[in-house]
Amino acid sequence: MIIVAPGLVTDRHSAKTNGFNRKGHDGLAALVKNELPKDPFTGTVFIFRSRKADRLKLIYWDGSGLVMAYKRLEEHTFTWPDIRDGLMTLGHAQFEALFAGLDWRRVRSVEARAPTAIEWCDTMTRATNPGG
Repeated sequence: MIIVAPGLVTDRHSAKTNGFNRKGHDGLAALVKNELPKDPFTGTVFIFRSRKADRLKLIYWDGSGLVMAYKRLEEHTFTWPDIRDGLMTLGHAQFEALFAGLDWRRVRSVEARAPTAIEWCDTMTRATNPGG
């Protein structure tokens, strides 16, 4: 299992392309750049599925090199999105479910509202000046 630090990954894209099984790091990066067209060196995770839907390859740039992972399911196939324009963006939880071989469509992230104000407490001031 590969755990990707959330700070390194901005988003994930799924692309159905022919012949991905024969491609390595450079071939997949060229495919991302020339056919999608996206920059493979941004920290985005790009996921490719085999024709039989039982294998995935993913690549991403981690800041020091191009990382490639390959996964084969033994008894099932990956649930794959309907892809328009060659790309589909997945959330982090959906990506984890897809990579685990689960139905990622059942995973929904809870969106938190950003706070409108922040309460600040200066503990040093209170310790030295309890009344103020």
